Amino acid sequence: MTLITNHMPTAQLQALDAAHHMHPFTQGDELAAKGARIITRAKGVTLTDSEGHEILDAMAGLWCVNIGYGRDELAEAAARQMKELPYYNTFFQTTHVPAIALADKLAELTPHDLNHVFYAGSGSEANDTNIRLVRTYWAQKGKPTKKVIISRKNAYHGSSVGSASLGGMSAMHAQGGLPIPDVHHINQPHWYGEGGDMTPEEFGLARARELEDAILELGEDRVAAFIGEPVQGAGGVIIPPETYWPEIQRICDKYEILLIADEVICGFGRTGTWFGSESFGIKPHVMTIAKGLSSGYAPIGGSLVCDEVAEVINGCEFAHGYTYSGHPVACAVALENLRILQEEGIVDRVASDTAPYLKKKWETLADHPLVGEARIAGMMGSIALSPDKANRAAFAADPGTAGLICREACFANNLVMRHVGDRMVISPPLVITHEEIDTLIARAGAALDQAHARLSDEGLMVAAS
Repeated sequence: MTLITNHMPTAQLQALDAAHHMHPFTQGDELAAKGARIITRAKGVTLTDSEGHEILDAMAGLWCVNIGYGRDELAEAAARQMKELPYYNTFFQTTHVPAIALADKLAELTPHDLNHVFYAGSGSEANDTNIRLVRTYWAQKGKPTKKVIISRKNAYHGSSVGSASLGGMSAMHAQGGLPIPDVHHINQPHWYGEGGDMTPEEFGLARARELEDAILELGEDRVAAFIGEPVQGAGGVIIPPETYWPEIQRICDKYEILLIADEVICGFGRTGTWFGSESFGIKPHVMTIAKGLSSGYAPIGGSLVCDEVAEVINGCEFAHGYTYSGHPVACAVALENLRILQEEGIVDRVASDTAPYLKKKWETLADHPLVGEARIAGMMGSIALSPDKANRAAFAADPGTAGLICREACFANNLVMRHVGDRMVISPPLVITHEEIDTLIARAGAALDQAHARLSDEGLMVAAS
């Protein structure tokens, strides 16, 4: 039996990693020179690296380890399923018990009439599914010209060709000839960075109405759907003004445009409700899920589909699917994860206890001289770094310079806090305790102090003109 253990010194592991492993969203040569941080085990909200450092993971991996690390129940569910039925596909008029049971549980948990699921292996795959799903829906309805999907700049919907096209990140579009045709982007509801002199309420309405402008410009007969994250996660935890989503909903309803809520990050308790759509009053036709569905213990995603859309799609042969659509082991792990979230009342506890406590503590960081704002929705928080907080000013240095310095300070203080440009973001496991929140805030404060000192010493506390 092959055993995978930390049987070598860190330097040797780093050298092997650099020699053979190509990392996502990474400049390989830079990482090879520096050496990757090697994580060897984890429990609760704490990671341990190959040097024995204990690190508070305020990002829950990649926004996904909702129930925390080290839950034996999920490992046992995977082992049982592997012994009973390790794999079978759901093509060719075949199914299996884990896929059936998970679909039933998801229909129970989701709001409104999202009673159907098309399985995928990730959020990227699910959003690729959504492109074909909504276009097939309109073609079956006798409106084949309705192909355009409207998304937002700085949105993140995955990194495959289709899902990255839906996303609005220019750096991703610059590689590989993206976006694909018939994807259109409007501006994001980022009041702090782009709101100017408008109130948040005015700005939210203005940005939502860009959707209506785009529909009228492109032609209602060409627009199939609008896709948006309830809170933009990888874009910097951009929490929209309260006026934004009600206006988006009104516009989609008025023009009979399908509304896709990308819940890959927001779903399964992250915002203090089971789904972010519930927190913001959104009634989607399609909902993208992944990440917290299995708390990251097994790769799985899917598209939750409303009754009307499912009825139309089921009327034809939808020529789409993946080898691992509804993988039995992943479904079994997801079911056990949902059981734990539900039976242990984790989502309710987030809403009533830990999220309010984290919000109170997180917002104190706005008093720091380097912080322009500190915002949070449930267990998703962000702080904007600024050299001139009174004017919401950006740095004169290249975007991300200050954020990278702050992220390095976080790592030095045994805290995983991510930077998106010059915004620092968190998304801790939902099981984080008050004591662990206090530790998170203390380490974040220390990192801000160190980043501020370095930025000042290097003459970088200068606002862009």
